Amino acid sequence: MNKILVIAEHNGTEINGSTNKCVTCASKIENCEIDVVVFSKNGDILASKAAKIDGVNKVIKIDGDINEFSLAAIIAPQIKHISSDYSHIFGPSTTFGKDLMPRVAALLDTNQISDIMEVITSHSFKRPTYAGNAILTIEVAKSEKIIATIRTASFTAAENNNNANIDTVSHDIQLPDHTKYISLQSGKSDRPDLQTAKKVVSGGRALASEENFKIIYELADSLGAGAGASRAAVDAGYVPNEMQVGQTGKIIAPDLYLAIGISGAIQHLTGIKDAGTIVAINKDEDAPIFEVADIGLVGDLFKIIPELKAALDG
Repeated sequence: MNKILVIAEHNGTEINGSTNKCVTCASKIENCEIDVVVFSKNGDILASKAAKIDGVNKVIKIDGDINEFSLAAIIAPQIKHISSDYSHIFGPSTTFGKDLMPRVAALLDTNQISDIMEVITSHSFKRPTYAGNAILTIEVAKSEKIIATIRTASFTAAENNNNANIDTVSHDIQLPDHTKYISLQSGKSDRPDLQTAKKVVSGGRALASEENFKIIYELADSLGAGAGASRAAVDAGYVPNEMQVGQTGKIIAPDLYLAIGISGAIQHLTGIKDAGTIVAINKDEDAPIFEVADIGLVGDLFKIIPELKAALDG
């Protein structure tokens, strides 16, 4: 029996969809039992939501003031404390998971597998490398515990029709005091989160200014979509870096992706390769983005986008 522990990502009130995708990945392993652990200050509601995820055998709830802000340095030792019964420990390949899972691997004195995109066997996986241009097959000795981040763009989210048991666990282990929560600074938006949005509208350097990005936001709002950007637009200061899509930004897999004024550098294409339908709008007919786009339109985005938005708003 392969016992798999999935680390739940949450914002204090909702379980992030990345958790459901990690469960889907775990379910691809034959002869497995999947538990989800929730670290929070008071996790009753979060645990009940995690218990609904299909395929979950049990939810482990570990409460405490120390867990209010999901600090990797605080959570990692607690994962080690409960890890002995598990053959696999999975976390999402998100900012949260990329911060946490290397610490877990270090504490358990083992290697970490990054960005699992496909399960072959219980100890053999595929992951991308070279900006997604090559796929590696990773094999791990049967005797080793597997610590891994899951490429969430490669898996669909498990449904929420389950009713798993919830166990409350307490511990008195010594936790580090060198890391403390000070404050959270983030851009506020009513638009869907980039990594969970079904539709995403992204703009590139061709927008030419922060002010011009308004048309990207307006189109996104008309579509009920998330708003993203290329690295070039971020580096130019048009948008904050949390909007960056690509190899060094966010890897996403929306059903619909609109790339507006984005040339299509390989690093950007890496971040959208799992999108369902890609629509590209660019005045350069030779832009690389058209090589991967399902629908391409050559033209001036400053003329096309207002017309498109007017048609959508009807």
